[in-house]
Amino acid sequence: MEIVGLGVDICEIERIERALARHPTMRERVFTPEEIAYCDARARPAESYAGRFAAREATIKALGGYPGRRWQDVSVTRAPSGAPAIRLDGNARRRAQALGVTEVLVTFTHERTNAVAFAVAVRR
Repeated sequence: MEIVGLGVDICEIERIERALARHPTMRERVFTPEEIAYCDARARPAESYAGRFAAREATIKALGGYPGRRWQDVSVTRAPSGAPAIRLDGNARRRAQALGVTEVLVTFTHERTNAVAFAVAVRR
């Protein structure tokens, strides 16, 4: 396995909470239906949304950025084990293919005020 790129991001949970309250369509513009269902089922949805937002940003950094970014080109899914996984679509998938990236590994965590994500783009 070869590491192609690394990315990290931190997201303030209250900032996401305020954005979700101010912009009613933000959920649907930024997150996939799968992510919305998962986050809205949590006791503090903004915490989970912030983690997923940070994971998107970390993944974009791990891919070295790319033109024509759309929010839903990078999304967080869950492996059968429950671990988070990254799904790439659209321009994010094309960028990964151009780099020979076969998978983006991700981990994220949140505490009272912030969510942090770390992504590793790998080639097998």
